[in-house]
Amino acid sequence: MKSSSVNLYSLTCRESRTYLFVALFIAGNIALPQLCHLVPQGGLTLLPIYFFTLVAAYKYGWQVGLLTAVLSPLANSVLFGMPSAAVLPSILVKSVLLAASAAFVARKAQAVTIPLLMAVVLFYQLTGSLIEAAMTGSLATGFQDFRIGIPGMLLQILGGYAVLKYLLRR
Repeated sequence: MKSSSVNLYSLTCRESRTYLFVALFIAGNIALPQLCHLVPQGGLTLLPIYFFTLVAAYKYGWQVGLLTAVLSPLANSVLFGMPSAAVLPSILVKSVLLAASAAFVARKAQAVTIPLLMAVVLFYQLTGSLIEAAMTGSLATGFQDFRIGIPGMLLQILGGYAVLKYLLRR
């Protein structure tokens, strides 16, 4: 499979552009879940809260990714009550794992491919599911994304690839 070289921007918290990108990615992570929640069980199935965190961390580095990973779920919870306070810790864990793994893979590989994005998504989901299972005491709860969230994981992989390819041309 052909890979595309990634123009990485490892933005730091000292740059104003970091906060501009974080604000844009948070806005995306607010708008996309609202759209997905128009479909019954859309949030649980499509896992939209993670989409722009993946793109942010992969393209702009761990600091943009981490800020997006933490602030997006918090903003959604405060503004819309979703995710609920009960599941917010699990979502934050997965979101932070996603940001860290996406930034790491992008920096090491210097490329974007579907297999690389698949590895990122599987890593954060498997690790996050194990942590969630430990937090809740329930394997079924911990691994619910693998029962009902496969379409969302595919959206992250394929949609993330398409968005990153688009950003590469810019």
